Amino acid sequence: MVQHHITDVSIIGGGVLGGQIAWQSAFKGKTVIVYDLYEAGLEQCRQDQQGYADIYQGSLGATEDMITATRGRLSFTTDLAVAAASADLIIECVPEVPDVKTSVYGELSKYLPEHALVVTNSSTLLPSEFADATGRPEKFCALHFANHIWDQNIAEVMAHSRTAEATLVAVTKFAIEIGMVPIPLGKEQNGYVVNSLLVPLLSATLGLLASGVSTPETIDRTYMIMNRGCRMGPCGIIDSIGMTTTYNVASYWGNEKQDEQLLQGALFVKENFLDKGKRGEQTGEGFYTYPNPNYEAPGFLDVPDISQAEELARLSLPQ
Repeated sequence: MVQHHITDVSIIGGGVLGGQIAWQSAFKGKTVIVYDLYEAGLEQCRQDQQGYADIYQGSLGATEDMITATRGRLSFTTDLAVAAASADLIIECVPEVPDVKTSVYGELSKYLPEHALVVTNSSTLLPSEFADATGRPEKFCALHFANHIWDQNIAEVMAHSRTAEATLVAVTKFAIEIGMVPIPLGKEQNGYVVNSLLVPLLSATLGLLASGVSTPETIDRTYMIMNRGCRMGPCGIIDSIGMTTTYNVASYWGNEKQDEQLLQGALFVKENFLDKGKRGEQTGEGFYTYPNPNYEAPGFLDVPDISQAEELARLSLPQ
């Protein structure tokens, strides 16, 4: 079996999760270059990584020297040829739109070194959909990370029918090397494990909101009481995923499956958030404002004071 050792990593797409994967990989000793089509995207990525530095120091015990070393292993570019030139592994993190991904792979294939492996961080789409577009199907699979990578440290590994075993071994080793728990999937499945569980929850949440049945805080409070010990409810999860990704997924699968609830949810996100520049936690406002969203407040799950009964009762009046 051919042995692949991954040292140099290129992240294609410097959005929320792309930036997190870049930071985590560099923190764990990999040399990382982040590519984005626009300089503004890279600038946002750099700003986000200051927040990651604070989290790693405050919650993970990282020292100032460790943070400095992490920054030293990171670079940024809007030149795809530069991003691909020395890559052992390319991690594609562009939007969940099939045509966009296919186009990126076609362009990327012009610049990749022969030995380079390619993975998609798609959260819902199958690697077989893009294998031919990569130009190296045997060196391609899915490696899907969860948001808040430092805390929810899972990496779903999904092959397609032509993925080489050596590719899967190398990608799984890479996941372990950067502190992830590999989640192997025995066959292709839209939604993988994480989103097969998560998308129905978020679809139901958007349906409750769009139809006026409930409010973000009430939905999250209900979920967090039902799942004592979890950090947030589904509206908090949507904020952390980001409104753009939520919209793209709901819109794509709503159209694919002719699912009116998903399409209604996508429209709700667009009109109430994206059109108003509210993109979730990354931009400081979504269902909640950040930092210090309401669901983190002491007492969020407590039995309310009796003085709140009238206010709560009004929420039950038919709209």
